[in-house]
Amino acid sequence: MSFDHLFKFLVIGDSSVGKSCILLQFTNHRFQPIHDSTLGVEFGTRMIEISESRIKLQIWDTAGQETFKTITRSYYRGAVGCLLVYDITLRESFYHVQNWLQDVLEYSGPQTQIILVGNKTDLQGQRAVSTEEGKKFAEEHKINFIETSAKTANNIDEAFLEISNIIFNKIKNGEITVEQDQFLQMESNNEEIQSIEDNRKKKNEGCC
Repeated sequence: MSFDHLFKFLVIGDSSVGKSCILLQFTNHRFQPIHDSTLGVEFGTRMIEISESRIKLQIWDTAGQETFKTITRSYYRGAVGCLLVYDITLRESFYHVQNWLQDVLEYSGPQTQIILVGNKTDLQGQRAVSTEEGKKFAEEHKINFIETSAKTANNIDEAFLEISNIIFNKIKNGEITVEQDQFLQMESNNEEIQSIEDNRKKKNEGCC
């Protein structure tokens, strides 16, 4: 299926904050509570439309374990969108957001638009990180902020669409150059993508 632009997205954060559940909910509109931790990188796509332009989102779900960081860092290159995810019921995952943000800034590029995502709002009774704390961190680092639930799908589409609109407008306004946009349209790492998709077919879908 043809498209006008291809946007590479990353979903990053600690293990078990719900990254793969977010990816699965956005790409397949379903939630899977029984899961294994992501090993390395998983991959998904979805087509959206902005101002009559067809945009393909190529989304990479990176493992949160420290041992996989050297692998996943190679996938930061060329990303124009990033969901930086923490678990609102797990304060430690919020503490680690600063380190993940530094990775994005170091290994990605200045064109990358970042949104801080506080996931698992369906577990309000177990909340350990307030909405105000998330907003304050985002404001201090000049990034966007949203709270979501991969289980109920609350704000999942909105998180991706908010950043996609920002990217699209930056391309339109020349803040991301035509050359960069053409680079993003390349179906890079085709062998890696096919390998990831083949592996996913051989096992049950994970969601963290």
